[in-house]
Amino acid sequence: MKKTLARGLMNLLPMALSLWLFWSLFVSLDGLGIFILELVGINQHFVGAGFILVVAIVFAVGLLFSVSPIVWLYGWIERQLMRFPLFKSVYGSIRDIASLMNREGKPNTQQTVLVKQANGGFVVGFIMTDTPPQPLLDALPEGDWVPVLFQLSYQMAGVTSLVKREDLILVDWSFEEAMRFNLTAGISQTPGAATAKTKAE
Repeated sequence: MKKTLARGLMNLLPMALSLWLFWSLFVSLDGLGIFILELVGINQHFVGAGFILVVAIVFAVGLLFSVSPIVWLYGWIERQLMRFPLFKSVYGSIRDIASLMNREGKPNTQQTVLVKQANGGFVVGFIMTDTPPQPLLDALPEGDWVPVLFQLSYQMAGVTSLVKREDLILVDWSFEEAMRFNLTAGISQTPGAATAKTKAE
C-alpha cells in the first residue's frame, strides 16, 4: 500500500504543483490587470480580462522596444538609476538572470564541463563566459582562466570558481539538460543524457 501511495504521490504532486503555480500566476496577473481597468474607470469585466490586458501591455512594450528612440530613452533612464549602488546591485542581478533565460537568437556560450576534484571525483560545472573581468585576471597567476559555475542542487544558488581551461573536460551536453541534472542532484535526466560523450580540450 505504501508503494502505491508513493507512486500516486510522485506522479500527482509535480503536476498539481505546476498547475497551482501557473494558476497562481494567472490569478496574480489577472488581479493586476483588473486593478488597472478599475483605475481607468472600467468596472465591468470578465474573468481573465485583466490577464489579457497585462499580456497586451507586455506585447505593446515589446513592440515599443523595437523603436530606436524608446530604446535610447530607456537606456538613459537605466544608466541614471544605475548610479545608485543598492539599485545597481539588485537590478543588475535580476537583469542578468533574465538575460540568461532569454537566449533566443544568441549563441550558446554556456559550455558544460567536468572539473576533477582532489579525491578523484568530478563536479559538473558551466563556463559562463570566456572573458573574465580584467581585475581578476590581473590578480591571478599567468594562465588561461575562465569562470566556472557550480550549481547547487534544489536551489538557484551556485558557486563561481576560476579554473584553468587546461584543467577542464568539455562535455557534449546542452546547458539546459546539464542544469536540470545539477538542480535535481542527478535525479532528472533526459533520454541520452547518461551517454553524453566527453572530450578533452
